Amino acid sequence: MTFSVDLNSDVGESFGVYRIGMDREVLNYVTSANIACGYHAGDPLVMEKTVEMAVKNMVAIGAHPGYPDIMGFGRRELNVTPEEVKAYVKYQIGALYAFAVSKGVKLQHVKAHGAMYNMAVTDYGLAKAIAEAISEVDKDLIILAMAGSQMIEAARDAGIKAASEFFADRAYNDDGTLVSRGIPGSTIEDEELALERVIEAVEEGRVETITGRSISLKVDSICVHGDNPKALRLVKKIREGLEKNGINVVPLSRLHL
Repeated sequence: MTFSVDLNSDVGESFGVYRIGMDREVLNYVTSANIACGYHAGDPLVMEKTVEMAVKNMVAIGAHPGYPDIMGFGRRELNVTPEEVKAYVKYQIGALYAFAVSKGVKLQHVKAHGAMYNMAVTDYGLAKAIAEAISEVDKDLIILAMAGSQMIEAARDAGIKAASEFFADRAYNDDGTLVSRGIPGSTIEDEELALERVIEAVEEGRVETITGRSISLKVDSICVHGDNPKALRLVKKIREGLEKNGINVVPLSRLHL
């Protein structure tokens, strides 16, 4: 059986004079890029430069909207209403859409960032707001979301396609959520182990949790965080490992979702 999977990374997260990640290098290996839209990170100049680099590398472009929280890098939970979240997502999609159109390309997908993403994993109301925002902007956009999460269900209800995401460099809880970054072992730093987990997830639909349990999950796309200090080596190893195992690495738009 031949498997196909997308490889994505969160990029464009620099801001002003602050530089985060190795976007130029990472974009040589991924097939989809989640570009920050100015709320949790990024700025207009960074967005334009990142879109240009993605286009040059023939990498599909997606909006990466988050909470308006640059100080907390969008990783702090905010007490906001679904209506506010819906407007935030529309606003940020629109911002990146302008840069994409100016470079002659279309947006492929949307992936929520940080706390917005994590909260929507279990909060259907929040997930619905995100999915409806995407649907009302462009029904052809794909939502990239945690496998088995409320976002997948909300996407179906909103009439848009959903792609299930697996995190190569993060540990999983028994319920399929990500282990909090403050807990030891939450980040997978061993490149060989990360690759082994990726191959198992793609080919067998399973992953070992932080407690040692094996849980099932669907995998359409693999994420390597661009701000991970080992991002470049990890994404290169994963891309090469997938291809070595006969797994096709393609953008989300080429998958049967």
